[in-house]
Amino acid sequence: MRPTSASGMLSSKRRQSGTAEGGFTLIEILVVLIIVGLLASLAVVNLTGNSRLRELQQQVRDVYLLMQAASEQAVLNNREYGLVLEEGGYRFVAMDDESGDWITNEERIFRPRTLPEWLVVTVQVAADAPRLPSDDKEGPQPEIVFYSSGETTPFELAFSVQEGPTVRHVIRSDGFSPMEWLQPGAEEVP
Repeated sequence: MRPTSASGMLSSKRRQSGTAEGGFTLIEILVVLIIVGLLASLAVVNLTGNSRLRELQQQVRDVYLLMQAASEQAVLNNREYGLVLEEGGYRFVAMDDESGDWITNEERIFRPRTLPEWLVVTVQVAADAPRLPSDDKEGPQPEIVFYSSGETTPFELAFSVQEGPTVRHVIRSDGFSPMEWLQPGAEEVP
């Protein structure tokens, strides 16, 4: 007996369409593979950009935490500490009480650090910032000083990527208030 529909007619469509629904054509498979390949390449490009932004944030976090530590050490040790920005990196110095010179800080936490080549650091220091007598001497002169009184040089450090998205992290202080880290998207209040 042949299959019939509710109206009693033979259903030959079902038998003919059954063979056409059995799989995908080669063209359909190729189109899907091309789309998946394009999406994968976009994901790789996107992950590369995100990794640089993550590394930027990590570098800024490191500088911020080290600056806080230097500020705390200045108060605890009753000694001035400073941050020297150099080509490709930075280091912390301490005021030698006897000579009045800035010397490289020997504490392991304050060892010299390097920054990635793509990282751009700009510093703005208040023109009327207090100066120490050692500022007129030869040798490393810190851009930012952490005083034993708990104050700092009023400053603004901006970190950005040399080529890429315009993402800007800022660490700043007015000299009296604690340092603050403004991450991208944070509302900047002058």
